[in-house]
Amino acid sequence: MNANALASSQTATKPVILTGDRPTGSLHIGHFVGSLRNRVSLQDSHQQFILLADLQALTDNMADPDKVTSNVTEVALDYLAVGIDPGKTRICLQSQLPALSEMAMLYLNLVTVARLERNPTIKEEIRARGFERDIPAGFLCYPVSQAADITGFRATVVPVGEDQLPMIEQTNEIVRRINRQTGRDVLPETTALLSKTGRLPGIDGKAKMSKSLGNAISLSASPDEIDKAVQQMYTDAGRLRVSDPGKVEGNVVFTYLDAFDPEVDEVATLKDHYRRGGLGDSMLKQRLSSILNEIIGPIRERRYELARDLGMVRDIVRDGTQSAQELTQATLDDIKCAFGLFRL
Repeated sequence: MNANALASSQTATKPVILTGDRPTGSLHIGHFVGSLRNRVSLQDSHQQFILLADLQALTDNMADPDKVTSNVTEVALDYLAVGIDPGKTRICLQSQLPALSEMAMLYLNLVTVARLERNPTIKEEIRARGFERDIPAGFLCYPVSQAADITGFRATVVPVGEDQLPMIEQTNEIVRRINRQTGRDVLPETTALLSKTGRLPGIDGKAKMSKSLGNAISLSASPDEIDKAVQQMYTDAGRLRVSDPGKVEGNVVFTYLDAFDPEVDEVATLKDHYRRGGLGDSMLKQRLSSILNEIIGPIRERRYELARDLGMVRDIVRDGTQSAQELTQATLDDIKCAFGLFRL
């Protein structure tokens, strides 16, 4: 089957979904609840590609490229350990898909610097990293690179958090510009699929969970590491005695119970009890530790077994990347044809 037939057959049978991660470290339970478990369920109903976005990771890690390179296999291991099936989902490496870089170069001619600087997601990331005006050009152009990724796979569904919605809108702006300028429906617009669970805070209550900040629970965490992390979680700082009424809102333990505890009605009852007073933090933390150990335990064991054959993991990424090369090159060829670029 040639590349165009491959792209057509994939789109005709199932909706195409693209998701991925920057490989800057192994994944944690925030990734699991925010995207990974959703990806496992979506791989049966969608033609799913997961992109190891190593080039995008270099936009703010170029001083230490080994940090990115060394984590490609680590993140792929996490994917497989949580249940991503390479027979249903293609795991691919961004830097080995040259068509995406070429598309990004073309798209840069369709976007102004002013528009990039107005992107709320980029503005917030620039502020968080303290770049001010010393912004790496690659980082500023991140939305264009992401647009190339999405359109390169002809993805019509992209799972994102609310903070990433401006990226989806900018992608669709580029799609509309191309289709309008060429007078053809070259590319499909994409739709954001929002997670039912919001961003999970770190165990210290901070908005961002990060391994580098020491406030994350790894998907390979041991039982002792999980218990220790839960014991460190913030609850209600103003509550001095168990008998005192407690605050549920902003309570990290309850936030995690909402995300991971399958017994929704029981959690609601615990919240009512906590608000009245008489329910200790220790009991809540024991419950949460037990739940997290039940979730992470099997993932940790599968990851350990998979890590014994890293050659197999690399083969999975290689095979997925080869499939993605055919699809993304076919898309690039269509874009070049639509613009009437010179062909040899």
